[in-house]
Amino acid sequence: MTSTQLDCGDSIVLRAPLLSDAAAIATHANDRNVWINLRDAMPHPYSFDDAQHWLGSMREQDPVSMFAIDRDGEAIGAISLVLGTDIEHRSAELGYWVGSFWGRGIATAAVRRICDYAFADLALLRVFETPMTGNARSKRVLEKARFSLEGIMRSCYVKDDTIVDAALYARIAPSQRAL
Repeated sequence: MTSTQLDCGDSIVLRAPLLSDAAAIATHANDRNVWINLRDAMPHPYSFDDAQHWLGSMREQDPVSMFAIDRDGEAIGAISLVLGTDIEHRSAELGYWVGSFWGRGIATAAVRRICDYAFADLALLRVFETPMTGNARSKRVLEKARFSLEGIMRSCYVKDDTIVDAALYARIAPSQRAL
């Protein structure tokens, strides 16, 4: 993985996840309030071994699309772009989580910064996210990061044995328009 580091301001940096982050990641990810709003690829409970496995999988990224969210030298979450393929090769799905540091603008700063990176460095046209409609905090983060609500996808996910709707939010590169 290259040494791409993205400064978000206020002691927040997006940086390469390191194997030495395992203890911090395990601590912050092992929170049901984090897990309940994420895809099931993130296990719960979340162990040190889970963190080590995830961090080990981050070694070879090209282009860099997964970052640790670092606050004052500690990994407190993660943010990623899942790059599209085929005719969606200039789009990416955003994913992020932050430990119990909610309401401090950390996620918003991280989302804004990774979108700047996506548009300027990766030449993407579109970044989208599909939070569960009950996840008011995540929807607010996206709105503050200049994403637009494009629609509601009914009965989209099953999380914790509950069927939930998802909201489709997207941000388009400032210099792009559809043909």
